[in-house]
Amino acid sequence: MPRPPVFDVLGVGFGPSNLALAIAVTEHNAAAAAEDVVTAHFLERQPGFGWHRGMLLGDATMQVSFLKDLVTLRNPNSTFSFLSYLHGKGRLVDFINHKNLFPLRVEFHDYFEWAADRVDDLVSYGTEVVAVEPVTEGGVVTHLDVTSRTAGGGVEVRRARNVVLATGLRPALPEGVRPSARVWHNRDFLHRVESLTDPRRLVVVGAGQSGAEVTAHLHERFPRAEVCAVFARYGYSPADDSPFANRIFDPAAVDDYFAAPDHVKRMLMDYHANTNYAVVDHDLIEELYRRAYREKVLGAQRLRLLNLSRVAELRDDGPVLRVVVESLATGRREVLDADAVVYATGYREADPTDLLGELAGRCARDELGRLRVGRDYRLHAGDDLAAGLYLQGGTEHTHGISSSLLSNTAVRVGEVLRSVLDHRAATVPAPPEFAISASPAS
Repeated sequence: MPRPPVFDVLGVGFGPSNLALAIAVTEHNAAAAAEDVVTAHFLERQPGFGWHRGMLLGDATMQVSFLKDLVTLRNPNSTFSFLSYLHGKGRLVDFINHKNLFPLRVEFHDYFEWAADRVDDLVSYGTEVVAVEPVTEGGVVTHLDVTSRTAGGGVEVRRARNVVLATGLRPALPEGVRPSARVWHNRDFLHRVESLTDPRRLVVVGAGQSGAEVTAHLHERFPRAEVCAVFARYGYSPADDSPFANRIFDPAAVDDYFAAPDHVKRMLMDYHANTNYAVVDHDLIEELYRRAYREKVLGAQRLRLLNLSRVAELRDDGPVLRVVVESLATGRREVLDADAVVYATGYREADPTDLLGELAGRCARDELGRLRVGRDYRLHAGDDLAAGLYLQGGTEHTHGISSSLLSNTAVRVGEVLRSVLDHRAATVPAPPEFAISASPAS
């Protein structure tokens, strides 16, 4: 078969980060001379664009300003901005009159889908990447072959000069906890809550924003159910979204963090963890407290906040789901028979080297075993790796707290694209002969 075209950029995953990169490439190409055009394609295992669909609660709002959309901080003139989306939907004036920086989460997701539809020629959905392998010429890895499997079972191989890994976050559950029909991570909340019919008791584990949102939603949706929120803190902690603290999410803060010694990096994370981790919007805290107090006055307490507590045992093998909650202060245990338990226990970064095979051994690591990443988000590797491996996510240890958040997405993809262009300026050997394969799974 004839040799397939070689992509300048091949993206693994198509969430907001690589969507923003696809837009940056599209805008670059629109203004570039023919010789400067960047060829790109993206692979996404989901059948269509989706971002935390399981938590698109109808009244939940974004926790970042709409100005931190896919493009504005990189290109305020972009037609892919949230304001352009609003104009196209006929809601721009209504949004302005709303006087709010924080859109509904469902609205921002619709904005993402609107943007993804405009670059859908650059993405293959229903395509799961299973391997990234080196292509060597003269002892140097000049290209990377990306093997993927389609939903129909076909196998495809694409070749690229650069691969951008944006594989997202993975749900984190406590050790020993396994998801089931009655035990969920909040990632799947809206997909699973429909299965509940007139529940008697529901348990939510976690003290962060998602835990508070799930607790409030269940309490309102099932007016005859007891909702028990279990968390180790004394109470929900408010997010620090004050102007000075929010500077930790500024693009310039990435430079400061990257250049800082390790002990300063740890200090910054400790100082500003309360801007993002296990914290809740103040208005939601007030609303939950109001509900709990009202029920106390009325003598019908249906919302129970089991603070300073943990789930000591979870028995999911009998006719009822049994949750044993232990007080961290006294050791006293309470047994709760529940219809479902929702774990709002956060996410962990995916290990990008899982896909890299022998390439993983070429990637440099620090003394703690963490990947060494350049300021341009390119993985450090030996001189024999000329092809580029870039990370969007998994860089909190090098680039700071905003690495997995929307705050710097627009700026970051501009930096990644600039790095790709700068490295392309060097002479790259022609790729060896190669034929694409497409075969059904055995």
